Amino acid sequence: MTKSAAVITEVKAFCGLSDTSQALLASGLRYIQCAKGAPILAKGQRVSGAYVVMSGRLRVFTLSPDGNEATLYTINPHETCVLALNCIFNDLLYPAWVEAGSAATVAVIPGTVFRALFEAEPGIRNMTVQAFSTIVFRLMTELEEIHSYKLEQRLANFLLLHASTDGKVHMTQQEIASHLGTTREVVARALGQLVAQRRIRTSRNQIAIDDPAKLAERVRDLVTAGRRQLVGVDQSVQTVIPSGLSRSAGALGKAVRSR
Repeated sequence: MTKSAAVITEVKAFCGLSDTSQALLASGLRYIQCAKGAPILAKGQRVSGAYVVMSGRLRVFTLSPDGNEATLYTINPHETCVLALNCIFNDLLYPAWVEAGSAATVAVIPGTVFRALFEAEPGIRNMTVQAFSTIVFRLMTELEEIHSYKLEQRLANFLLLHASTDGKVHMTQQEIASHLGTTREVVARALGQLVAQRRIRTSRNQIAIDDPAKLAERVRDLVTAGRRQLVGVDQSVQTVIPSGLSRSAGALGKAVRSR
């Protein structure tokens, strides 16, 4: 782990620190440089401090019962790891795994230093609250996809979110499978379907989206089809409910509303 040229004051929350806080931060701050795939934290590990990504990205993941990796969230430049913050504030062991999703530079602030900065600096408090709210939103979105979307929908969404401006996703099938919590073989089949539909093209360690609008249209079509299936199931259930039970439910609803 070597020192880098990254400067923590590139992050907005650390720009306006008081002289006392700047001196405190400088006393313990260090930078680490990580190659893609390098392990950062492991489940059950004691967390030494707050992790702020200066460049690149980190991937926080867990393992499913069958041993497949499933990404919980990614930490982008100028963001911090909220699970690590939770650990240093509540004296907990880290509950997941973290690796470098790409070559990354990370600032590490000792836990005692970060807690002191949190108490003294409004900017640090704002950053912390924003970090928690952002991750909650991302996790809720991911949970919704897991429970509501088929794999093809989740894969198409993933490709659209991770494509560069030229429409290319530079990832292996195994890396995509790890993000989605499934196997490489399942991802390969789903990619094959999208290739057959002429939504994407694949090559070694790269996926090209020729027309992102068409891929997004495919996602919308799958969502619409899923809703129709749910409506059909709901109507089928209604047809087998005894009429007397239906009337009783209606009467109960009126009674509740009248209170």
